[in-house]
Amino acid sequence: MKRIDVERLTLHNFKGIREFILAVNGGDADVYGDNATGKTTIFDGFLWCLFGKDSQNKADFEIKGLDGAGKVLQHKLEHEVELVLQVDGRPRTFRRVFSEKWTKKRGAPVESFEGHNTTYYVDGVPVTMREYQAELDVIIKEDRFRLLTSPSYFNEILKKEERRKVLLEVSGDLTDAEVIHSNEELAELPAILAGREMDAHKKVIAARSTAINKEIKELPVRISEVQRQMPDITELDEELLKEDIAMLRRRVESSEAELSRILSGGEVAVKEKRLREIEGELIAIKSRMQSDVLDKVALKRDLVNQMHIEVNRYRREIEDKQQRIQQNERQAAGRRQEADRLRTEFWELKGLTFESAGDHDAHCSACGQALPEDQVKAAHDKAEADFNRRLAERKERINTSGKAAVAEAQKFEQEIVRFQGEIEDLKSTLTSFESELLAVEAELTELRAGVKDPAADPEYAGKQAEASRLQQEIGELRESSQSAAAGVREEIGRLRREVEDMERDLAKFDGVRRAQQRVTELERQESSLAAEYERLQHELFLCEEFTRTKVNLLDAKINSKFKLARFRLFEEQVNGGLKEVCDTLYKGVPYEGGLNNAARINVGLDIINTLSQHYGFSAPIFVDNAEAVTKLIGTDAQVIRLVVSEVDKKLRIETVAIQEAI
Repeated sequence: MKRIDVERLTLHNFKGIREFILAVNGGDADVYGDNATGKTTIFDGFLWCLFGKDSQNKADFEIKGLDGAGKVLQHKLEHEVELVLQVDGRPRTFRRVFSEKWTKKRGAPVESFEGHNTTYYVDGVPVTMREYQAELDVIIKEDRFRLLTSPSYFNEILKKEERRKVLLEVSGDLTDAEVIHSNEELAELPAILAGREMDAHKKVIAARSTAINKEIKELPVRISEVQRQMPDITELDEELLKEDIAMLRRRVESSEAELSRILSGGEVAVKEKRLREIEGELIAIKSRMQSDVLDKVALKRDLVNQMHIEVNRYRREIEDKQQRIQQNERQAAGRRQEADRLRTEFWELKGLTFESAGDHDAHCSACGQALPEDQVKAAHDKAEADFNRRLAERKERINTSGKAAVAEAQKFEQEIVRFQGEIEDLKSTLTSFESELLAVEAELTELRAGVKDPAADPEYAGKQAEASRLQQEIGELRESSQSAAAGVREEIGRLRREVEDMERDLAKFDGVRRAQQRVTELERQESSLAAEYERLQHELFLCEEFTRTKVNLLDAKINSKFKLARFRLFEEQVNGGLKEVCDTLYKGVPYEGGLNNAARINVGLDIINTLSQHYGFSAPIFVDNAEAVTKLIGTDAQVIRLVVSEVDKKLRIETVAIQEAI
């Protein structure tokens, strides 16, 4: 078994303790002190040095010393804990230092607080946080170490789920197959689970059972609602209704045939046929009288339309050429202005003459000494020649541009003259066309006036009179038949309303059959849901029986590992189900339900002894409030008792002999 003992623990500016050294050299020790003298702080420092947390497993506790108002007593201090351990007889030193970070920024009068730094040392060598943690992990993991150093950690810090996990790890969990094999009633459970986890299947059962219960409660209401909406047919006979409906429909058909005969009377049809013949004869007479003249009118109208198109075309051409003239006038004026500008610039250049630079050209530009006369003359002649050449080139460019501008202006002006001539020709032709159009329009008017009025023809007038007489006679015949038709229509409407009423009554039978079918379906569904609910309850019973069987097996297995502590892993519910818990008991009294401090500490030590054997590891045990116990149970580990002593206003240490386990 690997063994760890505390050799020395040094606190410096830690939680209000200026300086304290716990030197026990690997042996047991009692630390005495009045309340608030720092006994628990020793255990906090021990754990903080290793893992950065206090005895309550908190990492955000206050390390600095505070005054009565909760303010930091003194800044810029280093708060540190150094721990010297014996690990299987080999000394190992761990040191953690927590300090404030102050920085003086450029231009600032004083330093400003920038946060905190934590530094780490292993065997006197500075290391990173990762390296520090790695060194500790080689010795023992934090979760196991804390389990083995505090009697209260298992029962007061760990959650129930974590406690169950630790106990099952120590005792060895049971497989589902082992549990099922131990109870014949569970034989059908594997087929029910079908590879699903027990807890998962129980959740499925619970969810489905809730849904079924809800549906079963709703079904009677739904059945009652369907029955309440079922039509009343107590005084109706379905077959008799069908016969009456068929009889009424035959009477409707007979009345409709009678109405058709009235409306399509034979004398009216004869007169309407003769009226249509007369209308055709009138159209023939009118066409015979007007066809020749109307043909000539159509031809003349087409000619007038064509001439209008030509007149409009000539007018558009004249307008287009007038617009071209205006455009050319603007462009010609622009080119003339450009020519005048170039001409002015040309005459200004003719007045320019070469001017010598004088003494400036007679001296060297670098040293200022006078140049030889022949060199000065050569420079003067070259400058004059360059000036004359550039001047001639500019005049040539201006002359060329001016001539081009004049030529373009003349071209635009020539086009203006040509367009004006073309416009005069077009206007002349247009005048001729307009005169001709007036003459043709007059001819069209004369032709239209020559169209004869058919009403003046005796034959046409006679036909019109006959048509009027026939229309009057047809109207009189129809008016006399309307009264008879109205009576038949009224009878048809009454019969149809009776048919509709009977069909509504007949439809009630289909509604009743649908409602009865729906009620049957709902009752069948209710029966099916009840059967499914019974099956689920049986499955739930098997699952809970499985749990009870496992509880009985686990209770004996786990409790056999401990001398004092007993554990309750499941709690019986009011409804007969089991709830997973993890309660520690001592002589039947729950740890959290009335167990005194002495029993709590010894039960905690009992748990530590078992866990130490299981993990093969012995760690220092800090027993806080140890004054509550007259005698601790035996343990192989180093024990440091923290004892309340009213007379000890400062911490006092007594080393004691290691007790033998009992």
